[in-house]
Amino acid sequence: MLGLKKLFRSKSAASNLPADIQQALTDWRAAPAAKLAEPHYHTRYVVVDVKTSGFNPDQDQLLGISAIALTQGGCILPDDVISLDFSDQETESVAVNRQLVAFLQFTAKAPLVCYHSPFVSAFLHRAYKENLSLDFQPEAIDLAWLLPSLFEDKAQSVQPLDHWLEAFNMESDGRRDSMANALTLARLMQRLLVRATDKGIDTASKLVDESIAALALRRAF
Repeated sequence: MLGLKKLFRSKSAASNLPADIQQALTDWRAAPAAKLAEPHYHTRYVVVDVKTSGFNPDQDQLLGISAIALTQGGCILPDDVISLDFSDQETESVAVNRQLVAFLQFTAKAPLVCYHSPFVSAFLHRAYKENLSLDFQPEAIDLAWLLPSLFEDKAQSVQPLDHWLEAFNMESDGRRDSMANALTLARLMQRLLVRATDKGIDTASKLVDESIAALALRRAF
């Protein structure tokens, strides 16, 4: 797992990384940002779920990342996925860093779609900051807050994920691993994009703003 000894590094950690990892980080930083003003179906979204040892991002460990892309057109392609496992305590830090870089390359700066994005984002931010000295703060879309905001006929407040599976008549076998969760979230995101477009929230930028507004509004009550 991403244990404390591996996570807490000196400020010079980035300069001690292997050359290939440093080059990959340089290339990622230099890559253009996603064009969030384009219509949804011209935009690539990356749906993310994480496996953790607990619920406290400051103390608990990131054990894995699963992600599925919604390609331009809103499609889910079987080969446009990534699954990373950090749960092996014997995993060398260089191998972990290469997996973290692989996730960066997979996202390609696309907006991330999560269920409870503050939770997911906090674990990701800590892992990248402490392993790669990277301030990873991608644009995030939070389905937990957006679904009740856009589907008020199905819920008036934030609900457990299983509520939405039942509301949309989506099959569920109970307990799911992080990849199964990511696939479930991707299917919910497809439905949300249709509703958002109908309501005039027709770009990634507007959807990010709506997610932030929904989170702020509901936290105020």
